Amino acid sequence: MSKRLFCFGLGYTAEVLARRLAGQGWRIAGTTRDPAKAEELRRLGWEMHLFSRAEPLDDPAAALAGTTHLLHSIIPDEAGDPVADRHLADLRALPSLQWFGWLGTTAVYGDRGGEWVDEEAELSPTVARARRRLEAERTWLASGLPVHLFRLAGIYGPGRNQLRDVLDGTARRIVKPGQVFSRIHVEDIATVLEASMARPRPGAVYNVCDDEPAPPQDVVAFAAELLGVQPPPELDYATAELSPMARSFYADNRRVRNDRIKRELGVELAYPGYREGLRALLPVERRRA
Repeated sequence: MSKRLFCFGLGYTAEVLARRLAGQGWRIAGTTRDPAKAEELRRLGWEMHLFSRAEPLDDPAAALAGTTHLLHSIIPDEAGDPVADRHLADLRALPSLQWFGWLGTTAVYGDRGGEWVDEEAELSPTVARARRRLEAERTWLASGLPVHLFRLAGIYGPGRNQLRDVLDGTARRIVKPGQVFSRIHVEDIATVLEASMARPRPGAVYNVCDDEPAPPQDVVAFAAELLGVQPPPELDYATAELSPMARSFYADNRRVRNDRIKRELGVELAYPGYREGLRALLPVERRRA
């Protein structure tokens, strides 16, 4: 049987994986909410469908037929997981499905005061969007499908990184003493997903992050150093003007362990820390600028 990847939400992260697999001869299909994006990806030879909670797949049996691997990256909304709510029965009816990957978030661990967490840690999300992710995790683990959960740290890569923020003039060095964030380069996410496909273990949960949780202001300062410009001034978190969404990210402080992806999947990260990742992105962002 030829391999077919179907992506619910063929966006920034899923597209990196899809391009890799297309280069290996896989058939690629997926969804987007944006007709223009769908047309752009169709020009790559990919089969694209429009999907949202309000606009489920027109003919799910035809759209999903022959799918061997399925990646789900759509964020749950206040009503729940739109893919589960609209198409769980259709997915259960797929005889060809060998692997199902669900992209979640390390935010399900909540605030740990900067302590380390692994996949066995208690799940105690502190913000509503993370609680919705946890409910979706539970839905998929109970679905009877060959589900693999990937809890992602903060994603960065081409066009989405601190170099770009410095160049755009939008970078800010918010300082909250003791605060760290874990990160992951988008190419390393694709590497983890490929490794899981090669070594499927339904029910598995993996943290997907690099080796170096770091204070966010340090990452901005390093990006400015690479670009040869002055970093933006430090701003005290307590008095900085932040949107409620931006401030909510600082509610959680934890360091996330990634031992399992290395031990079980044999993953070797191309970008084990933010320095390696930003150095590799520097020529890309200079060309964009």
